[in-house]
This record gives sequence, structure tokens and C-alpha cells, in this order.
Amino acid sequence: MAMSIGMRMIFRRLKALGLENSVTMRALRVLPAYSAYRETYALLQESRGWSRERLEAYQLQALARLLDHAYANVPYYRRVFDERGLVPEDIQTLRDLERLPFLTREDLQNNLADLKATNYPETAFEYVTTGGSTGIPVGFYYEKGASRAREWAFMKTQWDRVGYRFGDKCVVLRGYIVGSAKDEVYWKKTLFGRWLLMSSHHMTEETLPAYIDRIRRFRPRFIQSYPSMAVILARYMVDHEVAPFPTVKAILCGSENLYPWQRSLLEEAFKCRVFSWYGNSEQTVLAGECEESTHYHIFPEYGIVELIGRDGRPVEGPGAMGEVVATSLMNPIFPLIRYRTMDVAVLGNGPCSCGRQYPLLEKVEGRLHEFIVTKSRRLISMTAVNMHSDVFDNVAQFQFYQKKEGEVLLRIVRKPGYTDRDTEYILRELEKKFEGDVDVTIRFVGKIPRTRRGKYQFLIQDLPLDERTYRYESHG
Repeated sequence: MAMSIGMRMIFRRLKALGLENSVTMRALRVLPAYSAYRETYALLQESRGWSRERLEAYQLQALARLLDHAYANVPYYRRVFDERGLVPEDIQTLRDLERLPFLTREDLQNNLADLKATNYPETAFEYVTTGGSTGIPVGFYYEKGASRAREWAFMKTQWDRVGYRFGDKCVVLRGYIVGSAKDEVYWKKTLFGRWLLMSSHHMTEETLPAYIDRIRRFRPRFIQSYPSMAVILARYMVDHEVAPFPTVKAILCGSENLYPWQRSLLEEAFKCRVFSWYGNSEQTVLAGECEESTHYHIFPEYGIVELIGRDGRPVEGPGAMGEVVATSLMNPIFPLIRYRTMDVAVLGNGPCSCGRQYPLLEKVEGRLHEFIVTKSRRLISMTAVNMHSDVFDNVAQFQFYQKKEGEVLLRIVRKPGYTDRDTEYILRELEKKFEGDVDVTIRFVGKIPRTRRGKYQFLIQDLPLDERTYRYESHG
């Protein structure tokens, strides 16, 4: 967000007085972000009661502004329109978006400079990258200050549904590295003492009792976590019959797919609501659960979402599965229009009983690279594997690895009670799940490595998946 002339004068005067590090100076720096947050949050408080027709009208108006802006100020989109003999006015309905091509991750990286809006100063761009877990690290730009503030307004709106307030204490388990084994302190307080950041990289059988003790003494109202991190804590609590934390009202899960077996385990351990949301770092789509449903409510104010089949055409109707294609309405400094997310989801049957007229996703199956490819070239979601069943009672961790169609290697970290009978049981049950279409080999390992962002990947997919070649399948 560009700084006004008046604001620049105030900053210069404070600096001349030697107050560049003062509380006043720091407070003024966050004003643009606060304004972006406040305006977005106010919109969401109003729009949550809008009819479906009014929400669609809002999207069309926002889309028209975005396309006009992109055509006038973004070289890549000027080229796309001109090559097709189109102008923004040719896009009159949401369905008309199909006249524009998809934007792939490769397109994004090959046209990074031409996707930047030329009517913003260079100082307004913040370069961001994804973790590259798909094998294609993606770089892009936020509007400095404003993009993250708008995102937080949406996140706060989602968390409002389970009672979150700014003053609430939260434990955060989201890939941070905090403390060291030398000090045996793996956490620190932040946000004026309201948040307890805990290191996800030091969670082991030996250290988890200390984590649990610290959480119990902190008395949080919420736990924010990657699902895979919360599961490590939950599994230990269930295995050792540790009582749940009485102050915790909900587990807030995001940034990874939440599998049904994970939800069941978390509910068993924590005895509270597990709330999940779906989004991406590129800020093209955001959806979350509500007070009454575990279906994902897509924010229409955030972006326009399509689901496409392997033929590139829209899939329609409740239960239809396809890849998420999204057009961001949030980041005009770096527009992403019809962006292929490589995420696979299932359409829901709305509207929800909560009263919001948002489109629904019944579930998010995960990233395209989180599917196992069978001998007959089907794509089977990792929801087919239920780690919370008794089949995996003696398994501490697991990870599939695939580099050939119809064959997977299953890496297992054994618990002390693991025997050959567990191996036989696992292979027999997976044979049923995969209907004989995947050959499974088990290999025992000492530990499963995490990504550089502290996440666990349940499947390392080394096949060059092409969504046009395979067909999706869910066993969830």
C-alpha cells in the first residue's frame, strides 16, 4: 500500500527528531496494514449475511475491476487478451472466465516480471515463495503490509466461528524451530504473551511430557497446528492415557490436508472441536468449516473458484471431484487469474444449515502429488489409508514413496510392540484398500524426515503426475 504524502512528512519529522525507533514511529508503520485489515473485516461481517445473488454480484463487480486493472497494468494479461482478440468487457459472467487460459505454476515462474502490476511502486512488492513440496517451488508477490493484513481479516473471521478472540491464549505448532536440546526449552511466548510458539522439530517420545506439562500450565484456549504436528501430540496422549487440556476449546488445523483418521484421533485426544481450513500461499482460494458443518465454506469475497476435470472442463454437481482453479480477488499487485492450484477437492451440496450462502466443498482430497497411482492409472487419495484403525496400533510413523505406477514403498517407524503379525495385517488391509491394484513393500526406518517447514509428508510422489492422464478416485 503506497504511503500518502502527509504520512511521509510525519515520518521525516520524527526521524529528524531522532525518534525513528520510537513507539509512535512503529505504530504509524502499521497503520496501512491496520486499515487493510479493518476494511476487509468490516466487509466480511456484512457480506456473511448476503444472499447468493448478492454475493455473485459482488464477485462480478470485483472481477470486472480486476480484469480492467490487469489489462491496463499487467503486461502478461495484456498479452493474453490481445492474443485471443479479447477485451475485459467480453467477460460478462463468471462462466465467461473460461475464455481465458489457465495459469500454471510454470507459467507463473516463466512470466514472473510480467505479472507484476506496473502502477505500483517497486517498494510495494514483497517477494514470497512456497515450500516447493510439489517439486515446483513457486515465487510470487504480495502487496507489502496489505496482503497479509487482508489475509488475517479472513482468518479471524473463520476463527470467530469457534469463538476465537484476540485476547485468547494460543499454543502454536506450525513448523517453528524454537530453543534447543541443550537448554531443554522448546518454546517461547510472543504476541504480548498470548501465544506460545512451540518447536515442532524437537517433538519426540522423550520431550513430549515436557511439552504437555508446559501446555497444561499455559492454559491455552486454542491450539493452532499443522495436522501432522497435532497428531504427534495426540497419539502420545492417547497411547499414554494423558488427560485432555481442560481449557482448550478447539484445535485450529491448516496448511496441510486434514485426513479423516487425523480428525478422529485429535477429537479422541483433546475432547474438543477440530476446526480446519483450506487455502494456499498464493492467496487464490480460502475456505473453512463453520459452527455446524465440517464442509469447507468457500469465501466468495476472496476469490472465484472452479473445479475442473482431467479434460479441463468444469465438473458440476454435489460429489463431483476435480482440480481447484482459482482467481484471486485479493492481490491486484500480482493478479493470478484461473490459477491451477494442483489441489483436488469434492463439491458439496449447499447451502449449509449455518445460513451462509457460500459455495461448499464437501472435502479437500489434497494436493495432486498426494495421490497414489495404481497399475490401471487411477489416482487414489491418501484418505484411503486410515492410520487411526487398529491396523496401525504398533506404528509410530509412516510414509509412502512411489516412483513407479502400481508400486509403493511403505516406510514404517515401529513402536516397541511391533511384530511380524502387524506387517501381515497392514499388507492385508492395504490390499483391500487398493483392490489389488498397488503392490506394497514395507521397509522399517528409524525416523521419517520432515520438510524444511517442519511438516510430515505421508506420500513422497516421484511420478510426473499429469492430471489429464489419470482419473481421480477417493476411498474416504
